[in-house]
Amino acid sequence: MKRSTERFLCTHTGSLPRPERLIRDMYAKEEGVPVDRAELAAHIRDAVGEIVRKQSEAGVDIVNDGEMSKPSYATYIKDRLAGFGGESIPVTSYKDLADFPNLHRKVFGDPGRARRKTPACNGPISVRDAEAARTDVANLKAALQGARHEAAFMSAASPGVISLFFHNDHYPSHGAYLMAIAEAMRPEYETVANAGVVLQLDCPDLAMGRHIQFGDLDLKEFRKMAALHIEALNHAVHNIPAENLRMHLCWGNYEGPHHCDVPIADIIDLVFKAKPAAVSFEAANPRHAHEWKLFETVKLPDGKVLIPGVLESKSNFIEHPELIAQRIGRYAKLVGRENVIAGSDCGYGTWVGQAAVDPQVVWAKLAAMAEGCRLATREFWR
Repeated sequence: MKRSTERFLCTHTGSLPRPERLIRDMYAKEEGVPVDRAELAAHIRDAVGEIVRKQSEAGVDIVNDGEMSKPSYATYIKDRLAGFGGESIPVTSYKDLADFPNLHRKVFGDPGRARRKTPACNGPISVRDAEAARTDVANLKAALQGARHEAAFMSAASPGVISLFFHNDHYPSHGAYLMAIAEAMRPEYETVANAGVVLQLDCPDLAMGRHIQFGDLDLKEFRKMAALHIEALNHAVHNIPAENLRMHLCWGNYEGPHHCDVPIADIIDLVFKAKPAAVSFEAANPRHAHEWKLFETVKLPDGKVLIPGVLESKSNFIEHPELIAQRIGRYAKLVGRENVIAGSDCGYGTWVGQAAVDPQVVWAKLAAMAEGCRLATREFWR
């Protein structure tokens, strides 16, 4: 894990704007329209090269492939794992949107959301396409050649988030389902980590899960569920050193009221029990920007690194570099400058067709983050 030892480093959460040509390809593939596989592979490879170059030019230090090969951060697994042939049962409501029906229609009317496929698990889960992860790694490594960067990462769906979106019609219990997913995802996780690329586990189930799936559970019961999800995650990455892992905590990358979000204070002790050394989380949006004060009383465990979001992921406002530097500084003063890496609240292309932030603005925001890191560095490394 690359740490901020001489200056503040910056990264982001994972997904980045896809080229229009690739979006059209992905739409067709998701809708069952025949797509030339060799041509699609070439488009993905070219897109990864372009996205790495743009990150480098914006000043991002820890770069990735932008999730160019995936229709979304979680639903891509239906193409890589067997056992998901049941009827798709999409999530159609979020607890925080229940009191705002007009906003509910707007959020769920997103054209990209309507195309997401989440078939239920209706049989034993196993690896169907092991080559996909190897191709992802190869595309990223090729793109890194000649591009300025300090390190690279690649994201993958956690067992918990897969269980959140893909209904279980086969396994006898939620725990058994989680462990089956963990075993099936282990090869992908190890493929990434063994290639020398930091593996990011996307874990919105530990936060967003509270108000979109487990809203009927009280906090005590939700914490028990979250602990079970973390147990499955740790099982899946048993063979990977903590320093080669990071995780992303998310309350949902959609423009909603978010007044039902579980406070990070209520789950942070569980999150720190997860194996990954680094924790990426929302810290810039209006619902969670105040939570930096938590670390006045909560001690960062030895070996852990924080990646707080200093960029909002649903707003076209370009954060001022001074504000970004202030956000970085708040955490650095509480947990130590070497334990903070700047990040974004969430991704900028969570699923194909999702475009809350204009692509050109995304790159301007990332450049502002890099400048904010430079300003904060002047304060903390004189």
